Amino acid sequence: MEKSLHSEGYALFLRQFRAARKSAGVTQIELAKRLAETQSFVSKCERGERRIDVVELREFCRALGVPFNEFTRRLDTGMARKRSTPGHRRV
Repeated sequence: MEKSLHSEGYALFLRQFRAARKSAGVTQIELAKRLAETQSFVSKCERGERRIDVVELREFCRALGVPFNEFTRRLDTGMARKRSTPGHRRV
């Protein structure tokens, strides 16, 4: 099993994570303020330099007004699609 930080699944997660912020019309600076963090913290999370745990993800979702279960459902759907793509190697 490859490290999840460098997996296709984590890359999908990061794309969805950034898209959620952008579709909410929130800048990294605004999100950082809502989380009582720095813009650098948000940027590192979005770039995958800092790993996000499930508790932090829930707080990010809350700060963006995105239901946590909706975010994870979309991620699960995207990952399932990726696994069913021809040529995808299952581990």
